[in-house]
Amino acid sequence: MPVEPSVVRKIQIDRPGGYDALKLVEAALPAVGADEVLIAVKACGVNYADGIIRMGLYASAKELHGYPITPGFELSGVVTAVGSQVTEHAVGDEVVALTLFGGYCSHIVLKSDRVFRKPAALSHAQAAALPTVFLTAWFMVREQVLPKPGDVWLVHSAAGGVGSALCQLGRLQGCRVVGVVGSAHKRSAALAMGATEAIDKSSQDLWAEAGRLAPKGFQAVFDANGVSTLGQSYAHLAPMGKLCIYGFASMLPHDGRLNWVKMAWDWLRTPRFNPLDMTQSNKSVLAANLSFLSEHAGLLRTGMLELIGLFESGALVAPPVTEYPLADAAKAQADIESGRTVGKLVLIP
Repeated sequence: MPVEPSVVRKIQIDRPGGYDALKLVEAALPAVGADEVLIAVKACGVNYADGIIRMGLYASAKELHGYPITPGFELSGVVTAVGSQVTEHAVGDEVVALTLFGGYCSHIVLKSDRVFRKPAALSHAQAAALPTVFLTAWFMVREQVLPKPGDVWLVHSAAGGVGSALCQLGRLQGCRVVGVVGSAHKRSAALAMGATEAIDKSSQDLWAEAGRLAPKGFQAVFDANGVSTLGQSYAHLAPMGKLCIYGFASMLPHDGRLNWVKMAWDWLRTPRFNPLDMTQSNKSVLAANLSFLSEHAGLLRTGMLELIGLFESGALVAPPVTEYPLADAAKAQADIESGRTVGKLVLIP
Protein backbone atom coordinates (compact mmCIF):
# COMPACT_ATOMS: atom_id res chain seq x y z
CA MET A 1 0.00 0.00 0.00
CA PRO A 2 1.42 3.45 -0.88
CA VAL A 3 1.99 5.78 2.03
CA GLU A 4 -0.14 8.89 1.70
CA PRO A 5 1.62 12.23 2.16
CA SER A 6 0.94 14.12 5.37
CA VAL A 7 1.40 17.56 3.77
CA VAL A 8 0.16 19.35 0.67
CA ARG A 9 2.15 21.86 -1.39
CA LYS A 10 -0.07 24.70 -2.51
CA ILE A 11 -0.12 28.31 -3.66
CA GLN A 12 -1.51 30.55 -0.93
CA ILE A 13 -2.58 34.21 -0.93
CA ASP A 14 -2.45 35.57 2.61
CA ARG A 15 -3.80 38.98 1.58
CA PRO A 16 -4.65 40.55 -1.78
CA GLY A 17 -1.78 42.03 -3.76
CA GLY A 18 0.45 41.74 -6.81
CA TYR A 19 2.12 38.66 -8.20
CA ASP A 20 4.36 38.41 -5.12
CA ALA A 21 1.23 37.61 -3.09
CA LEU A 22 1.30 34.09 -4.57
CA LYS A 23 3.35 32.00 -2.11
CA LEU A 24 4.25 28.30 -2.39
CA VAL A 25 3.65 26.81 1.06
CA GLU A 26 3.23 23.46 2.77
CA ALA A 27 0.24 22.65 4.96
CA ALA A 28 -1.21 19.63 6.73
CA LEU A 29 -3.31 17.39 4.50
CA PRO A 30 -6.84 17.00 5.91
CA ALA A 31 -8.28 13.58 6.68
CA VAL A 32 -10.54 11.98 4.08
CA GLY A 33 -14.20 12.07 5.14
CA ALA A 34 -16.74 9.36 4.48
CA ASP A 35 -18.05 11.01 1.29
CA GLU A 36 -14.70 12.37 0.10
CA VAL A 37 -11.75 11.33 -2.04
CA LEU A 38 -8.06 12.21 -1.92
CA ILE A 39 -6.53 13.18 -5.27
CA ALA A 40 -2.85 13.34 -6.16
CA VAL A 41 -2.99 16.33 -8.50
CA LYS A 42 -1.33 16.06 -11.91
CA ALA A 43 -2.42 19.43 -13.33
CA CYS A 44 -4.34 22.52 -12.15
CA GLY A 45 -6.20 24.85 -14.48
CA VAL A 46 -5.40 28.58 -14.51
CA ASN A 47 -8.21 31.05 -15.21
CA TYR A 48 -8.40 34.83 -15.50
CA ALA A 49 -10.56 34.83 -12.38
CA ASP A 50 -7.63 33.49 -10.33
CA GLY A 51 -5.82 36.78 -10.83
CA ILE A 52 -8.89 38.71 -9.73
CA ILE A 53 -8.85 36.62 -6.54
CA ARG A 54 -5.21 37.61 -6.05
CA MET A 55 -6.16 41.29 -6.47
CA GLY A 56 -8.91 40.95 -3.86
CA LEU A 57 -11.69 41.86 -6.30
CA TYR A 58 -13.44 38.50 -6.76
CA ALA A 59 -16.72 38.72 -4.87
CA SER A 60 -17.24 35.01 -4.28
CA ALA A 61 -13.71 34.59 -2.90
CA LYS A 62 -14.51 37.15 -0.22
CA GLU A 63 -18.07 36.05 0.45
CA LEU A 64 -17.69 32.26 0.24
CA HIS A 65 -14.12 31.76 1.50
CA GLY A 66 -12.05 34.71 2.70
CA TYR A 67 -8.27 35.08 3.01
CA PRO A 68 -5.86 33.29 3.25
CA ILE A 69 -7.01 31.50 0.13
CA THR A 70 -5.62 29.10 -2.45
CA PRO A 71 -6.90 29.99 -5.94
CA GLY A 72 -7.94 27.45 -8.54
CA PHE A 73 -11.30 26.09 -9.69
CA GLU A 74 -10.30 22.88 -11.50
CA LEU A 75 -7.74 20.08 -11.63
CA SER A 76 -7.05 16.56 -12.77
CA GLY A 77 -5.21 13.74 -11.05
CA VAL A 78 -5.33 10.24 -9.63
CA VAL A 79 -7.49 9.05 -6.71
CA THR A 80 -5.25 7.76 -3.91
CA ALA A 81 -7.84 7.25 -1.13
CA VAL A 82 -11.62 7.09 -0.85
CA GLY A 83 -14.03 7.53 2.05
CA SER A 84 -16.17 4.71 3.40
CA GLN A 85 -19.34 5.90 1.65
CA VAL A 86 -17.79 6.51 -1.78
CA THR A 87 -18.82 3.95 -4.40
CA GLU A 88 -18.36 5.75 -7.74
CA HIS A 89 -14.58 6.22 -7.45
CA ALA A 90 -11.74 3.85 -6.57
CA VAL A 91 -8.06 4.15 -5.80
CA GLY A 92 -6.17 4.50 -9.08
CA ASP A 93 -8.96 6.22 -11.00
CA GLU A 94 -7.87 9.09 -13.25
CA VAL A 95 -10.24 11.95 -12.58
CA VAL A 96 -11.05 15.61 -13.25
CA ALA A 97 -12.59 17.78 -10.55
CA LEU A 98 -14.24 21.10 -9.74
CA THR A 99 -12.80 22.69 -6.61
CA LEU A 100 -14.42 26.11 -5.91
CA PHE A 101 -11.03 27.51 -4.82
CA GLY A 102 -8.09 25.45 -3.59
CA GLY A 103 -7.02 24.03 -6.95
CA TYR A 104 -3.39 25.24 -7.07
CA CYS A 105 -2.03 22.30 -5.06
CA SER A 106 -0.25 18.94 -5.09
CA HIS A 107 -2.98 16.97 -3.23
CA ILE A 108 -6.57 17.75 -2.37
CA VAL A 109 -9.51 16.21 -0.51
CA LEU A 110 -12.86 16.80 -2.24
CA LYS A 111 -16.47 15.71 -1.96
CA SER A 112 -16.95 12.83 -4.37
CA ASP A 113 -19.78 14.58 -6.25
CA ARG A 114 -17.28 17.18 -7.49
CA VAL A 115 -15.11 14.48 -9.04
CA PHE A 116 -15.59 12.93 -12.51
CA ARG A 117 -13.82 10.38 -14.66
CA LYS A 118 -11.16 11.83 -16.91
CA PRO A 119 -11.83 11.27 -20.62
CA ALA A 120 -9.27 8.66 -21.62
CA ALA A 121 -8.18 10.46 -24.78
CA LEU A 122 -7.13 13.58 -22.86
CA SER A 123 -3.87 14.14 -21.03
CA HIS A 124 -4.06 15.36 -17.45
CA ALA A 125 -3.03 18.84 -18.61
CA GLN A 126 -5.82 18.91 -21.19
CA ALA A 127 -8.39 17.57 -18.72
CA ALA A 128 -7.49 20.11 -16.03
CA ALA A 129 -8.07 22.91 -18.53
CA LEU A 130 -11.69 21.96 -19.24
CA PRO A 131 -14.15 22.17 -16.31
CA THR A 132 -14.33 25.90 -15.59
CA VAL A 133 -14.38 27.27 -19.12
CA PHE A 134 -16.56 24.58 -20.70
CA LEU A 135 -19.01 24.53 -17.80
CA THR A 136 -19.31 28.34 -17.92
CA ALA A 137 -19.92 28.14 -21.67
CA TRP A 138 -22.35 25.23 -21.26
CA PHE A 139 -24.36 27.12 -18.64
CA MET A 140 -24.73 30.20 -20.84
CA VAL A 141 -25.61 28.16 -23.94
CA ARG A 142 -27.93 25.56 -22.43
CA GLU A 143 -29.56 27.46 -19.56
CA GLN A 144 -29.61 31.04 -20.84
CA VAL A 145 -29.30 31.42 -24.63
CA LEU A 146 -31.27 28.33 -25.77
CA PRO A 147 -29.90 28.50 -29.34
CA LYS A 148 -31.56 27.40 -32.55
CA PRO A 149 -29.77 26.12 -35.67
CA GLY A 150 -28.91 29.03 -37.90
CA ASP A 151 -28.49 31.55 -35.09
CA VAL A 152 -25.56 33.94 -35.50
CA TRP A 153 -23.29 34.53 -32.49
CA LEU A 154 -20.54 37.03 -31.75
CA VAL A 155 -17.95 35.59 -29.36
CA HIS A 156 -15.39 37.99 -27.91
CA SER A 157 -12.00 36.56 -26.82
CA ALA A 158 -12.66 33.63 -29.12
CA ALA A 159 -9.14 32.17 -28.79
CA GLY A 160 -9.29 32.10 -24.99
CA GLY A 161 -10.70 29.46 -22.67
CA VAL A 162 -14.42 30.26 -22.47
CA GLY A 163 -14.37 31.79 -25.96
CA SER A 164 -12.98 28.66 -27.60
CA ALA A 165 -15.49 26.54 -25.67
CA LEU A 166 -18.32 28.75 -26.93
CA CYS A 167 -17.07 28.40 -30.51
CA GLN A 168 -17.22 24.62 -30.23
CA LEU A 169 -20.61 24.51 -28.50
CA GLY A 170 -22.03 26.95 -31.04
CA ARG A 171 -20.83 24.76 -33.89
CA LEU A 172 -22.49 21.71 -32.29
CA GLN A 173 -25.76 23.66 -31.99
CA GLY A 174 -25.70 24.54 -35.70
CA CYS A 175 -24.95 28.21 -35.10
CA ARG A 176 -22.78 30.47 -37.20
CA VAL A 177 -20.09 31.79 -34.87
CA VAL A 178 -18.17 35.01 -35.51
CA GLY A 179 -15.14 35.06 -33.24
CA VAL A 180 -13.30 38.20 -32.12
CA VAL A 181 -9.57 38.03 -31.37
CA GLY A 182 -7.03 40.62 -30.33
CA SER A 183 -4.08 39.73 -32.56
CA ALA A 184 -3.34 37.99 -35.84
CA HIS A 185 -1.78 34.87 -34.30
CA LYS A 186 -5.04 34.09 -32.48
CA ARG A 187 -7.19 34.06 -35.58
CA SER A 188 -6.31 30.52 -36.64
CA ALA A 189 -6.97 29.23 -33.11
CA ALA A 190 -10.50 30.66 -33.12
CA LEU A 191 -11.24 29.15 -36.52
CA ALA A 192 -9.85 25.78 -35.42
CA MET A 193 -12.19 25.79 -32.40
CA GLY A 194 -15.29 26.25 -34.54
CA ALA A 195 -15.63 29.94 -35.44
CA THR A 196 -16.99 30.40 -38.95
CA GLU A 197 -15.31 33.79 -39.31
CA ALA A 198 -12.81 35.62 -37.13
CA ILE A 199 -12.39 39.37 -36.68
CA ASP A 200 -8.89 40.52 -35.70
CA LYS A 201 -9.61 43.77 -33.90
CA SER A 202 -5.92 44.71 -33.92
CA SER A 203 -6.08 45.21 -37.69
CA GLN A 204 -9.80 45.42 -38.51
CA ASP A 205 -12.58 47.74 -37.42
CA LEU A 206 -14.40 45.41 -35.03
CA TRP A 207 -17.89 46.87 -35.26
CA ALA A 208 -17.77 47.63 -38.97
CA GLU A 209 -16.83 43.99 -39.60
CA ALA A 210 -19.47 42.75 -37.16
CA GLY A 211 -22.10 44.80 -38.96
CA ARG A 212 -20.94 43.52 -42.34
CA LEU A 213 -20.97 39.86 -41.24
CA ALA A 214 -24.33 40.10 -39.47
CA PRO A 215 -26.25 43.06 -40.92
CA LYS A 216 -29.44 42.01 -39.13
CA GLY A 217 -27.65 41.61 -35.80
CA PHE A 218 -26.62 38.68 -33.62
CA GLN A 219 -28.92 36.32 -31.78
CA ALA A 220 -26.29 36.12 -29.01
CA VAL A 221 -23.18 38.07 -28.05
CA PHE A 222 -20.81 36.68 -25.40
CA ASP A 223 -18.74 39.40 -23.75
CA ALA A 224 -16.16 39.23 -20.94
CA ASN A 225 -14.51 42.56 -21.77
CA GLY A 226 -16.60 44.98 -19.78
CA VAL A 227 -16.81 48.69 -20.55
CA SER A 228 -14.70 48.55 -23.73
CA THR A 229 -17.31 46.59 -25.71
CA LEU A 230 -20.54 46.14 -23.74
CA GLY A 231 -22.38 49.08 -25.27
CA GLN A 232 -21.68 48.08 -28.85
CA SER A 233 -22.25 44.40 -28.07
CA TYR A 234 -25.77 45.28 -26.97
CA ALA A 235 -26.29 47.60 -29.94
CA HIS A 236 -25.41 44.80 -32.37
CA LEU A 237 -28.00 42.36 -31.04
CA ALA A 238 -30.81 41.32 -33.34
CA PRO A 239 -34.39 41.65 -32.10
CA MET A 240 -34.80 38.95 -29.41
CA GLY A 241 -31.00 38.83 -29.13
CA LYS A 242 -29.23 38.07 -25.86
CA LEU A 243 -26.08 39.67 -24.45
CA CYS A 244 -24.27 37.26 -22.12
CA ILE A 245 -21.78 38.90 -19.73
CA TYR A 246 -19.27 36.79 -17.83
CA GLY A 247 -16.36 39.11 -17.06
CA PHE A 248 -14.86 42.60 -17.15
CA ALA A 249 -11.31 42.12 -18.44
CA SER A 250 -10.82 45.57 -19.96
CA MET A 251 -11.47 47.19 -16.59
CA LEU A 252 -8.65 45.28 -14.88
CA PRO A 253 -4.86 45.76 -15.06
CA HIS A 254 -2.57 43.85 -17.40
CA ASP A 255 0.53 44.30 -15.23
CA GLY A 256 -0.73 43.09 -11.84
CA ARG A 257 -1.05 46.61 -10.37
CA LEU A 258 -4.48 48.01 -9.60
CA ASN A 259 -5.30 51.49 -10.87
CA TRP A 260 -8.22 52.55 -8.72
CA VAL A 261 -8.79 55.80 -10.63
CA LYS A 262 -9.09 53.96 -13.95
CA MET A 263 -11.34 51.32 -12.39
CA ALA A 264 -13.64 53.99 -10.96
CA TRP A 265 -13.80 55.78 -14.31
CA ASP A 266 -14.54 52.51 -16.13
CA TRP A 267 -17.26 51.69 -13.62
CA LEU A 268 -18.88 55.07 -14.22
CA ARG A 269 -18.72 54.48 -18.00
CA THR A 270 -20.15 50.96 -17.83
CA PRO A 271 -23.48 50.83 -19.72
CA ARG A 272 -26.71 50.80 -17.71
CA PHE A 273 -29.26 48.90 -19.76
CA ASN A 274 -32.66 50.56 -19.88
CA PRO A 275 -35.55 48.14 -19.26
CA LEU A 276 -37.88 50.37 -21.30
CA ASP A 277 -35.57 50.04 -24.30
CA MET A 278 -35.18 46.32 -23.67
CA THR A 279 -38.92 45.70 -23.75
CA GLN A 280 -39.34 47.70 -26.96
CA SER A 281 -36.39 46.06 -28.73
CA ASN A 282 -36.99 42.60 -27.24
CA LYS A 283 -33.31 42.38 -26.25
CA SER A 284 -32.04 40.69 -23.10
CA VAL A 285 -28.96 41.01 -20.88
CA LEU A 286 -27.83 37.88 -19.05
CA ALA A 287 -24.87 37.17 -16.79
CA ALA A 288 -22.97 34.17 -15.45
CA ASN A 289 -20.51 33.48 -12.63
CA LEU A 290 -19.77 29.80 -12.07
CA SER A 291 -18.54 30.20 -8.49
CA PHE A 292 -21.91 31.59 -7.38
CA LEU A 293 -23.61 28.48 -8.78
CA SER A 294 -22.04 26.21 -6.17
CA GLU A 295 -25.44 25.72 -4.50
CA HIS A 296 -26.74 24.24 -7.77
CA ALA A 297 -24.50 21.18 -7.61
CA GLY A 298 -27.02 19.02 -9.49
CA LEU A 299 -27.08 21.36 -12.46
CA LEU A 300 -23.28 21.61 -12.57
CA ARG A 301 -22.97 17.84 -12.34
CA THR A 302 -25.41 17.43 -15.23
CA GLY A 303 -23.32 19.81 -17.30
CA MET A 304 -20.04 18.09 -16.46
CA LEU A 305 -21.39 14.64 -17.33
CA GLU A 306 -22.74 15.92 -20.66
CA LEU A 307 -19.45 17.63 -21.49
CA ILE A 308 -17.38 14.56 -20.57
CA GLY A 309 -19.54 12.49 -22.89
CA LEU A 310 -18.94 14.97 -25.71
CA PHE A 311 -15.18 14.83 -25.16
CA GLU A 312 -15.22 11.03 -25.05
CA SER A 313 -17.15 10.90 -28.34
CA GLY A 314 -14.78 13.38 -29.99
CA ALA A 315 -17.51 15.97 -30.53
CA LEU A 316 -15.49 18.40 -28.39
CA VAL A 317 -11.71 18.77 -28.37
CA ALA A 318 -9.38 20.33 -25.84
CA PRO A 319 -8.05 23.81 -26.61
CA PRO A 320 -4.28 24.38 -26.85
CA VAL A 321 -2.66 24.08 -23.40
CA THR A 322 0.49 25.76 -22.04
CA GLU A 323 2.10 24.21 -18.94
CA TYR A 324 3.93 25.88 -16.03
CA PRO A 325 5.43 24.43 -12.83
CA LEU A 326 3.25 25.03 -9.76
CA ALA A 327 5.94 27.32 -8.36
CA ASP A 328 5.55 29.56 -11.44
CA ALA A 329 1.92 30.45 -10.68
CA ALA A 330 2.81 34.14 -10.75
CA LYS A 331 4.22 33.87 -14.28
CA ALA A 332 1.13 31.97 -15.44
CA GLN A 333 -1.17 34.65 -14.01
CA ALA A 334 0.93 37.43 -15.53
CA ASP A 335 0.79 35.75 -18.92
CA ILE A 336 -2.99 35.22 -18.90
CA GLU A 337 -3.55 38.82 -17.78
CA SER A 338 -1.33 40.10 -20.60
CA GLY A 339 -3.90 39.03 -23.20
CA ARG A 340 -1.24 37.32 -25.32
CA THR A 341 -2.06 33.71 -24.51
CA VAL A 342 -4.06 31.27 -26.61
CA GLY A 343 -6.24 28.51 -25.20
CA LYS A 344 -5.67 27.48 -21.60
CA LEU A 345 -2.84 27.53 -19.08
CA VAL A 346 -2.19 24.84 -16.45
CA LEU A 347 0.11 24.37 -13.48
CA ILE A 348 1.97 21.08 -12.98
CA PRO A 349 2.63 20.26 -9.29
